[in-house]
Amino acid sequence: MRHKAVNLLVLAVVLVSAGCGGKFDRSRSFAVQHHPVPKPDGRAPAPGGGETGYSPRGTVVAVETSVGTFLVDLWEDAAPQTVGNFLQYVDEGFYDGLIFHRVERKFIIQGGGYTPKMQRKPTRKPIRNEASSDKPNRRGTMAMARAADPHSAASQFFINLQDNSGLNHRGKTPLKYGYCAFGKVIEGMDVVDRIGNAPTAKSTSFPADPVQIIHIRRMR
Repeated sequence: MRHKAVNLLVLAVVLVSAGCGGKFDRSRSFAVQHHPVPKPDGRAPAPGGGETGYSPRGTVVAVETSVGTFLVDLWEDAAPQTVGNFLQYVDEGFYDGLIFHRVERKFIIQGGGYTPKMQRKPTRKPIRNEASSDKPNRRGTMAMARAADPHSAASQFFINLQDNSGLNHRGKTPLKYGYCAFGKVIEGMDVVDRIGNAPTAKSTSFPADPVQIIHIRRMR
């Protein structure tokens, strides 16, 4: 397995949450000790980038972006505090006008914290990390971004572009705690992939032309 030399738990800016300081550094990379090889699950995608036979298990939100819309099924049963926190930001209109500020091709896209002028938006207090081994970071799942403290997630989230086992919960120590997956893209994965293939500024993961989050709303 090819290893990608990036640090899992440092990146106070990109995985920033409320109370975490620091200036945004476009040269820093997000988040893993290694970059796993994709592990396709063999399930065929439905037309439009959805998933065949998938039945939503919780609240579904529509994420409208400047390049298209995708739907996410949120897992209240598995990560109630995380979903509740996310939906509070959604209902407040917090995400409207923010951008996907980080693109790691064949890895993740991340947003929910910065304006188009790269100003960090103030957040509420961080939440408890609900990561567990039964909520793996598989392709299409949405997870909370955070800083070095496992319990420092606030508003920022990322979507896995492949199966990222290096982000999974493996233990209670900071290095093993992992990232909490709390939902899954059920329609519009083609839009997510379009964002994931966006050109980035040289030697960085900062999009040359960041995709904007126009609005996130509840569908059911």
